[in-house]
Amino acid sequence: MSFPGYPKYKKSGVKFLKEVPEHWRVGAIKYFVLPKNGAIKTGPFGSHLTSADMQGGSIKVYNQRSVIDGDFDSGDNFISEEKFAELASFEIFPGDLLVTTRGTIGRVAILPEKSERGILHPCLLRLQPDNSLVDTRFLKTLIQDSDLMKTQLNYLSNATTIEVIYSYTIASVIIPVPRIDEQRLILNFLDHETAKLDDLVAEQQRLIQLLKEKRQAVISHAVTKGLNPDAPMKPSGIEWLGDVPEHWEVMPMKHFARTKTGFAFSSDLFIDDGVPVLRIGDITTVGTVDFSSARFLPGNYIETHTDVLVQRDDLVMAMTGATIGKAARYISDEPALLNQRVCVFRTDDCDSQSFLWYFLQTSFYAEYLTITAFGGAQPNISDRELVAVAMPIPSKTEFTQIVNLLDHENKKLNELTAEAQRAIDLLQERRTALISAAVTGKIDVRGLVSTEAS
Repeated sequence: MSFPGYPKYKKSGVKFLKEVPEHWRVGAIKYFVLPKNGAIKTGPFGSHLTSADMQGGSIKVYNQRSVIDGDFDSGDNFISEEKFAELASFEIFPGDLLVTTRGTIGRVAILPEKSERGILHPCLLRLQPDNSLVDTRFLKTLIQDSDLMKTQLNYLSNATTIEVIYSYTIASVIIPVPRIDEQRLILNFLDHETAKLDDLVAEQQRLIQLLKEKRQAVISHAVTKGLNPDAPMKPSGIEWLGDVPEHWEVMPMKHFARTKTGFAFSSDLFIDDGVPVLRIGDITTVGTVDFSSARFLPGNYIETHTDVLVQRDDLVMAMTGATIGKAARYISDEPALLNQRVCVFRTDDCDSQSFLWYFLQTSFYAEYLTITAFGGAQPNISDRELVAVAMPIPSKTEFTQIVNLLDHENKKLNELTAEAQRAIDLLQERRTALISAAVTGKIDVRGLVSTEAS
């Protein structure tokens, strides 16, 4: 759907904005905040606020997670009244705009009314908009949801990857600003249009979840019941497993596969290039290994740590935390070194390895890990427990048949999942483009929505 533009435009004087509606203002963010010191302020640096300072007290320290999750009730960092007296200039107030400045940068949230008294974390920045000039939600949208902020940060820092946002940098970001009533019309328009796009994204996400559930169901049935629906069955002796084909064996996984845990490499040894260290964070949720954020060790560690080398077709699994049981098949010909709290599985041949790969993805094995893990909020499992589970073992011929079928079914399901993900990506691109167009004046929404404020 196409939307109308404004009848008249003027040159913005800024190359990445080009033209803006004739009656809009254009200026740096610093001209649209309250006219006082500290209206744009980053959290306390270095020794001003340490981890030891945040171990207890009555004044909350709001951090990046609060902003990213939009959750200002959780969090366990607090300071004393005495420390707060030292850091009173970093206090934040309901209605303040909070921006993440390190790691996941450029995420924005408005501190809600009735929030606990608190201060900025060093990784947050506070903006206090002048609401006679700019609606706080409009400024939030400009910063977080349009391309305008990212484009200018890259330009101002002369880099393609931004690692830190400083107060003086965000103060210099140029924004186009219509009148307050028009800002609210734009927000109403975006609320309506993005809700439709968000509903479409949610549909595709539900489809991906259904495909994931179907995939697990197909795998679970094939590796525990076989492919012949008429095969005679027998009790497995294992409650969660139920009946299995009569000619199958049931044995502990340790008789079928070998395991090895990783080594606790010191982070002080990591370098910028070399042999990648396979860590829990390198295992993706889709069963692959992603070394885009890898840490490395010198090449000679291959010879000195041969017992924790990861090689092609090895199966690796996370052994701790919320991602316990997250597994991947290593398909690279380049070796890697296995880090602590990651386990590798190996069998004697390719078909056995593929069958094991599918067994690790069954609902039964996931339930076994949940029951067996220990440690409460930070669950753990040992390599011995990983392979203590009872496992149904078909004949060699059936190994190949089952693996071939599941490879075929997975290919179809993966293609459908990829198609749904492409649709999500396109919808999200459309959403960003629509927001960018609206908040930079490429769309005249004045005749498209009611005059009621958001």
